[in-house]
Amino acid sequence: MKLGLGTGSTARHFVDLLGQRVAQGLDVLCVPTSEVTAAQARSLAIPLTDLETTPTLDLTIDGADEIGPGLALIKGAGGALLREKIVAAASARMIVIADASKVVQALGAFPLPIEVNPFGLGATCALVQRVMTEQGATGGLKLRSRPDGTVYLTDGGHYILDALFGRISSPEALSRALLDIPGVVQHGLFLSMCTRAYVATADGVRVIDA
Repeated sequence: MKLGLGTGSTARHFVDLLGQRVAQGLDVLCVPTSEVTAAQARSLAIPLTDLETTPTLDLTIDGADEIGPGLALIKGAGGALLREKIVAAASARMIVIADASKVVQALGAFPLPIEVNPFGLGATCALVQRVMTEQGATGGLKLRSRPDGTVYLTDGGHYILDALFGRISSPEALSRALLDIPGVVQHGLFLSMCTRAYVATADGVRVIDA
């Protein structure tokens, strides 16, 4: 199986478990969605490839920050949203694993990560803020930083803006509006990409299909 490996705290647990299965003989070839996941996979002797060599995958397994109606997602807290979306789009299926706290009635309580080019940051922020106003956002816009106060850089050398909408009433319209901004590289709305979610609850695992 050709498998996309997600990034983040939940995906990290999955990669650990996958490493155990690989050690037992499971035959997989994987594309990691971040340098952090790649390093973890290498440490577990999980065979890796890339999308230049292997442009289509069977499945991507990843976590999510919010799971909304129709399996619309917000992702990107781990800073890998661009690569996660590229890998998911190259996959025949995308499955999300998460706990019940991530399932919401409407997306937006979790800040939406927006990956942007460092060039023209002020102008890009102003245009993103305009979209937020048009969409009725109730929170602010913040440039992501590291614990030491330096600006967070993605694996691709971009910045991330975290936009707090409160409630996203029209994810599709918001997606289009953000991607129309020249400085926006990608955003953390994953729409019509996830086909199934496995959600851990107090009563067991709940399966949600799109």
